[in-house]
Amino acid sequence: MGKSVITIPATKEKGDFEKAAAAGGKKRRVAAYARVSTDHEEQHSSYEAQVDYYTSYINSREDWEFVAVYADEGITGCNTNKRDGFKKMVEDALSGYIDLILTKSVSRFARNTVDSLTTIRKLKENQVECYFEKENIWTFDGRGELLLTIMSSLAQEESRSISENCTWGQRKRFADGKVTVPFGRFLGYDRGNDGNLVVNEEEAKVVRQIYGLFLQGRSPYAIARRLTEKGILSPGGKTRWSQSTVKSILTNEKYKGDALLQKGYTVDFLTKKKKANRGELPQYYVEGNHEAIISSSVFQKVQMMMAVRSRQQKRQSSGDLLAGKIKCGDCGGWYGPKVWHSNDAYRRVVWQCNHKFGGEKKCTTPHLTEKQIKEFFVRVVNLLLRENREKAGKLRAAGIREENGLRQQNGEIPHIYEEFDEDDWRSLVDYVTVFSREDIRFTFWDGREICIGFLAF
Repeated sequence: MGKSVITIPATKEKGDFEKAAAAGGKKRRVAAYARVSTDHEEQHSSYEAQVDYYTSYINSREDWEFVAVYADEGITGCNTNKRDGFKKMVEDALSGYIDLILTKSVSRFARNTVDSLTTIRKLKENQVECYFEKENIWTFDGRGELLLTIMSSLAQEESRSISENCTWGQRKRFADGKVTVPFGRFLGYDRGNDGNLVVNEEEAKVVRQIYGLFLQGRSPYAIARRLTEKGILSPGGKTRWSQSTVKSILTNEKYKGDALLQKGYTVDFLTKKKKANRGELPQYYVEGNHEAIISSSVFQKVQMMMAVRSRQQKRQSSGDLLAGKIKCGDCGGWYGPKVWHSNDAYRRVVWQCNHKFGGEKKCTTPHLTEKQIKEFFVRVVNLLLRENREKAGKLRAAGIREENGLRQQNGEIPHIYEEFDEDDWRSLVDYVTVFSREDIRFTFWDGREICIGFLAF
């Protein structure tokens, strides 16, 4: 008896997979994803339109149950790292709260082929479908992944092309000497009518104060602490200053009216990873581009002082107040703490050369107590103040109206420094060299040196 084959015709159109759940009488839980890559006004309108459209569209379907519209505004689609809305949507879908995700197009979902396919496959494994309206792609369709791979690759290539065009335009502006900065978080300057930098006098006072404090011997850390205590907002609008922010201001050539362009570049358009330009690309130095806040001579002096401090700070020191600060005039080694009479009532800690008895020749430099060192410091600072009262007038004449590096009274440099201050010690003194009881030399961060000894008392 011959066999017969009966054809059972298809009852469901290809690609119309959303009808399957409705046939069973169960509503599909549907969400949508919307994204725009910039925060420009016209893009903001597109963003709002996408959200409104999908909210209305999903709610209009009786066989769908509205979950949410997940959205990212002003975020690139080249990777998913900073797309909080996207990550939240995927998390909810994998947790079983979503059956179907609607998106305007493949490029709105992701411009990175790997990200797109990885996410789609993960969602499919958890029975979550995606529909891309522009391309009419359903991911449960057998052809869905092939079409998605092609469209994702095209979207990624389009992103690469846009990135290269933007990069070319930016580098052309650099070559033409056109200067721009992130004015919203750049201290001291506003955007002028021609797009160039215009001095903001109120903020410029803070910039001059930072340079002046540094010239007076304050470290970036001490300056940051001082600005924070005074309630001055940082360039980013924060109440707390960091020493890295102070350093960036002290080393930024724009404050002397010049501009170095193309300091960094983007390594990969997908990851948006940036790298400092160490000679990989040409740089452009524009002189006299805008009004200076700090004179060129003051700026150069600050750079020299920073270079000196950087070399000096490489020496090892512990968290102790005096560690790495007291130097032996005989051998050049550092003083360290030593305990005398550790087991009796005469116990005390002294500071002496760590190599005093270690070499062939014994160092003759005297030991010092912490109290003596602090007393020397107070004495030296009073000598320094006498010089600073004269120097303050010169600084103001140079256009730096500043507070002194030391504590002030009613805006004036104090006449008498009465008490040791740890912050002043750290920010003013580079190191102290001990040659003898009569020859103890304090070297300050600005290079000045003052000699003092026991006989001075």
